[in-house]
Amino acid sequence: MTPTTLLLARHGETVWHAENRYAGVSDVALTDTGYAQAKALGRWAAAHPVDAVWTSPLSRAIATADPACRALGLTPHREPALRECDFGAVEGRTLAEFAAQNPEAARAFRADPVAHPFPGAEDPRAAAERGSAALRRIAAAHPGGRALVVAHNTLLRLVLCSLLRIPLADYRRVLPRLRNAAVTEIRVDGGHTALLSLNLPCA
Repeated sequence: MTPTTLLLARHGETVWHAENRYAGVSDVALTDTGYAQAKALGRWAAAHPVDAVWTSPLSRAIATADPACRALGLTPHREPALRECDFGAVEGRTLAEFAAQNPEAARAFRADPVAHPFPGAEDPRAAAERGSAALRRIAAAHPGGRALVVAHNTLLRLVLCSLLRIPLADYRRVLPRLRNAAVTEIRVDGGHTALLSLNLPCA
């Protein structure tokens, strides 16, 4: 198989992210800053052309990809498996708020977020599996090409750890944060993945 370059971008800032609240399955809109970040990603894409754009089905990812799609004259592909993780009981809340209510569960999550996810949350291992499978499908659809993939912070960190064979339990420590609308470049060659760049700003 000819290697494919995937350009992974987290969506722009939302109101909840500005307040450090967990936004998983909730469809939260971008802030003005988020739209500005999306425009910067669009300008970057115009200068670094790609062959295809794929997004999570959530509106914050679709809106972030829109300027790039318009700049490139491309219609985005929607991939349901790129949706963000469901954070269960912490959806819409901060970790500090959760810790005040349930300090033991918060301590367990901080120690090992995979073994001790939030109550009612999606299993991080399942999220990593669906996200990794989605990126492999996208890579296979564009052999030798370049695809921009706009998705989400926690999902992309789990997927990067999975593809790069980093223990999933370390995803918060090894990859503390993917910046909004920054680009992480990977090369997918069959069952092998190489990290070419991480968190490159577009502006």
